[in-house]
Amino acid sequence: MSHAFSQWNARTREGIAVVDRRGMVKASLAGIAGLSVPELLRQRARAAAQGQSSATGKSVILLWMAGGPSHIDTWDPKPDRPYENRGPFGVIPTRLPGVQICEYLPKQAAMLDKFTILRGVDARNSNHEPNKVFQTANMEAEPRTNPKGDSYPAIASIVAKHHGANNPAMPPYVAFMRSRSHVAYAGMLGRRYDPFLADQAARLPVYDLVGTDTGKVAGGNLFNLPTDLSSDRIFERRQLLTRFDKLRRGLDQAGSMDAMDAFSRQAIDMVVGDSARNAFDLTREPAAVREQCGQHLWCQQALLARRLVEAGVAFVTLDLSYHTASGTWDTHGDNIPPYGGIWNGLRPLLPLFDHLVTTLVADLEQRGLLDKTLVIAMGEFGRTPQIGTQDSTDGRNHWPYVMSMCMAGGGLKHGQVIGASESDGGYIRERPVTPGDLAATIYQHMGVPLSTTYDDERGRPHPIVNSGSPIRELW
Repeated sequence: MSHAFSQWNARTREGIAVVDRRGMVKASLAGIAGLSVPELLRQRARAAAQGQSSATGKSVILLWMAGGPSHIDTWDPKPDRPYENRGPFGVIPTRLPGVQICEYLPKQAAMLDKFTILRGVDARNSNHEPNKVFQTANMEAEPRTNPKGDSYPAIASIVAKHHGANNPAMPPYVAFMRSRSHVAYAGMLGRRYDPFLADQAARLPVYDLVGTDTGKVAGGNLFNLPTDLSSDRIFERRQLLTRFDKLRRGLDQAGSMDAMDAFSRQAIDMVVGDSARNAFDLTREPAAVREQCGQHLWCQQALLARRLVEAGVAFVTLDLSYHTASGTWDTHGDNIPPYGGIWNGLRPLLPLFDHLVTTLVADLEQRGLLDKTLVIAMGEFGRTPQIGTQDSTDGRNHWPYVMSMCMAGGGLKHGQVIGASESDGGYIRERPVTPGDLAATIYQHMGVPLSTTYDDERGRPHPIVNSGSPIRELW
């Protein structure tokens, strides 16, 4: 029977399964609250008891520009180069003296002191469909060439396990996902650390594959319980199970039954309580805030991201793509719909992104959340220095040798440009930043020890950071 939590696969068995009364209790809780929420709570309690990292109030919002935005046509313009290199856009001065960015990012230019632009990011080995390398910080996470590429855990999943949610009533890792190939999962860590897929948890406008608003609204029914199952009935079932467990408490010298009851109660509260439901309800935002944010799908998801970190989510990923293939930012050329080239494909995206990212940062700051929330905007790689690829008018192909990205918030030192590309934007000239450096920066921000490891299927440990260190200029 289909119900509100069927997508969480509560009945799927993993490993050896023994069906007894205790197992049925656990299965029922999983069915109510997702993939073993009580176990997640137990993990957090054990981590706290061992002095490991736990909730810090800090969070990350990843604006994933699926497809790979052109660095030359966004944050690393080359205005003095010939047209076939610099592209069709002009530049605009920014709040940082001597720093210019694309003319279609005027709002970000005006508040660039709140941002850091990284112009020497090394994207070699990164690909898309699926987009794994930068979201896992592992060079081997390339399923197109490595059969085990899907097994490496997302940075967000590492955070979910070793930091957890800032509020146990909320999931630690949430993703608004247009395509499964755009988002990284938990891999070796286990499915309990996969993202909570939030698209059906909030009522949002529906866009087609080329970015046209259909006028329809979907979602918002995830927290609706089946018609024959009320919140009162769930609590009654928990109370009944508690009474059964009391029959065995006399034999329970370690107090595990008490612990199980406490974790189960928290799990049920997470689902039938108000915290998660309210966080996904945009009608609870003041009308002025919603109007300022805008009605576009991505803008509303950005507002939800702020609401989610405010409610206690540790990591939120927004899949900024209309279509489900390689991504809307994959601007190969006008003759390859719906990708488009730089003028017809990228140009319409930039004012929208400009409004989204600056409104998000300003909103976080106004709510007192910016110093604890690290905002990252990036894609998989840059684009070729020469335009007109694949017989297009002005398209650019994939270019993993250098890309740009931007950051804001997190209490870090911003108002700077880190790194540089060569004069034509083809290669890194100075201060390369690797996926490992990005991961180490996120982990340090979130309080996850950089020495942390995870085990593969053979029990061999793997470091969460491969050849990387926190970006020193940010501290």
